[in-house]
Amino acid sequence: MTVPAFGLGTFRLKGQTVIDSVRDALDVGYRAIDTAQIYDNEAEVGQAIAESGVPRDDLYLTTKIWISQFRRDALVPSLKESLRKLRTDRVDLTLIHWPSPNDEVPMAEYLGALADAKAQGLTREIGVSNFTIDLTRQAIELLGAEAIATNQVEISPYLQNRKLTGYLREQGIHATSYMTLAYGEVLKDPVIAAIAQRHGATPAQVALAWALQLGYSVIPSSTKRANLESNLQAATLQLDDADMAQIAALDRGHRLANPQGIAPAWD
Repeated sequence: MTVPAFGLGTFRLKGQTVIDSVRDALDVGYRAIDTAQIYDNEAEVGQAIAESGVPRDDLYLTTKIWISQFRRDALVPSLKESLRKLRTDRVDLTLIHWPSPNDEVPMAEYLGALADAKAQGLTREIGVSNFTIDLTRQAIELLGAEAIATNQVEISPYLQNRKLTGYLREQGIHATSYMTLAYGEVLKDPVIAAIAQRHGATPAQVALAWALQLGYSVIPSSTKRANLESNLQAATLQLDDADMAQIAALDRGHRLANPQGIAPAWD
């Protein structure tokens, strides 16, 4: 299996808000949904999927294991609980959400448990999130690069993460971009706006198309049906070399996801 290029993110969406977002997204054509244990919305995501009428086999469902569940005796049971909430017997992709802070749980332990979950059929693919070059290298030594479906990391025009993405490309590991729109900050950028105007597109479509053309998957979220539908059209927008060069020049190392006590030493 391969990670779909375009999916729906559900970070920060809860209750009826996430139910409506997932329902609308499925209705306008999304078929990949990204959630996580720490988002506290798996049950609502599962409800929305169940009520949508979309066959489970048509969907690509991702969840992420939280750092409190990394012990070998906890990870698989926690994933089974996620499956119960999501109303499914397996997910398509399970990620380690963040590396264990200060190596509190050895990587060999939690990646071993994640591999066990795959062997048991609880998840079709496994991967990591927020892993640096060094951490990814360690994961490759433990699992092999071919076993790592993706490294989901923050990538936006303002944080292009070129060292890490270059390393992933060398290793044949797919990159998934989250916060591609930098919480909406890049939508106000005059360079992005000018490119959008030239193409008759929206700034969001431009930023998403940029990431897609670099080969990354994207998982933008929205609570508005019109935006969900509009964002999906980024997959058909073709930026030219000049557009891509202009966006490349916007990189400023502007990181938004950097939780104290959890985030690793970034590249």
